[in-house]
Amino acid sequence: MIRTRFAPSPTGNLHLGSIRTALYSWLYARNRGGEFILRIEDTDQERSTQEATQLIIDSMKWLGLDCDAGPFYQTKRLESYRKAAEQLITEGSAYRCYCSKERLTELREKQLANKEKPKYDGHCRDKNLLADKNQPFVIRFKNNQEGTVDFEDQVMGPLSFQNNELDDLIIVRTDGFPTYNFCVVVDDLDMKITHVIRGADHINNTPRQINIFRAFKTEPPIYSHVPLILGNDGKLLSKRHGAASVLQYKEEGFLPEALLNYLIRLGWSHKDQEIFSRDEMIKLFDVKDINKAAAAFDPEKLRWLNRHYIKTLDPKIVATYLEPLMQKLQINYQDGPSLEELVVALRERAETLVEMATKSRYFYEEFEQYQEEAKQHLKPEIAPITQALKQKLENLSDWTDENLHQTIEDIAKQFDIKLGKVAQPIRVAVTGTTVSPPLNVTLRLLGKQRALKRIDAALGYIKQSSS
Repeated sequence: MIRTRFAPSPTGNLHLGSIRTALYSWLYARNRGGEFILRIEDTDQERSTQEATQLIIDSMKWLGLDCDAGPFYQTKRLESYRKAAEQLITEGSAYRCYCSKERLTELREKQLANKEKPKYDGHCRDKNLLADKNQPFVIRFKNNQEGTVDFEDQVMGPLSFQNNELDDLIIVRTDGFPTYNFCVVVDDLDMKITHVIRGADHINNTPRQINIFRAFKTEPPIYSHVPLILGNDGKLLSKRHGAASVLQYKEEGFLPEALLNYLIRLGWSHKDQEIFSRDEMIKLFDVKDINKAAAAFDPEKLRWLNRHYIKTLDPKIVATYLEPLMQKLQINYQDGPSLEELVVALRERAETLVEMATKSRYFYEEFEQYQEEAKQHLKPEIAPITQALKQKLENLSDWTDENLHQTIEDIAKQFDIKLGKVAQPIRVAVTGTTVSPPLNVTLRLLGKQRALKRIDAALGYIKQSSS
């Protein structure tokens, strides 16, 4: 069975590049009927935090990237790494190294002075030194010194590395903690990982890991290294190009469907198709279709997709995403139209859910003043038209879109003016702004009592400002 994994380090924010590799790994497993595993690589004790771990879990949950096993934590698997290191020592594939920091520093400086690539010189390699509790030592992997490491990358194609370019890397530090490259191999072995999809920045780790796999007499997984994401300035993507973390997009009002759709197209394509449902992503995704070239992040494209999903997703679904943002903005959405009704009314004009929430305030709470550019619509000459409409609205028993539209049309005909000449002043009267959904929809959602109260206040404002 195919098994993929997402294995982030909880040392900071979870970025778009990381979550894209998670998406690709998840899709590959789902497409092939396999399993997807979440692993938290938290052996970097100085930098790993519980907060960052929670961010990873919350991000995956928000995006709906469910795992079949995990999360597994490396810090809870230390005994497995210890046994694996001892196994390699016993079998002659690893050794204890007692070289001091001073010796290693001197060796490095000498190699740099001779314009040589800095690497361990194998001083302890063949001494078979025993463990001495009174002296600090590391455990090093005994890397092959001849030949090459060759593998077929599903994205990059055939890759080859000279063994004599690789170091006898440390697999266990002096404090007993295992290092990244060693943990990854032991984990992938124990968790039966068959395919590894990760960023191209890991390519140089791969030959080292393949050699450790082979020291355990096991074939490594199949690797796919995904090109990194660039900003629109051609530089590596960073927080200056957009949100600092995946969950920041949630806070800014982006839908998970939009972000996933954007990420899958950031380096992968299927013909000219732009919009993909989750089911289509699973059905069509193949890692071999990932582009070798780096993709550029385009925030405008993401906003376009977000606008598409706000308009086309089931309003009930959009409303569930909108609710926490309304709470965060302290908008009392219980006192007014339902969030589902609000989504239907505002979705044509909103790029983000934060924008939708911000624009919805007048449906739930009173505004203190009219926007400056809106005041020009509340002139003395509009007072008799507004008064006539108010009287008709007061007598309207069935407060529906159709009846409200007909009432506004009747007033326009009565005064022999265009519909907009009636609608815009009333829009300003009931919302304080010049932009809202169609006026009949706006009035219906406000409710009869609130709408009439605001029209009455606008008449008072006209009277006061004209005197």
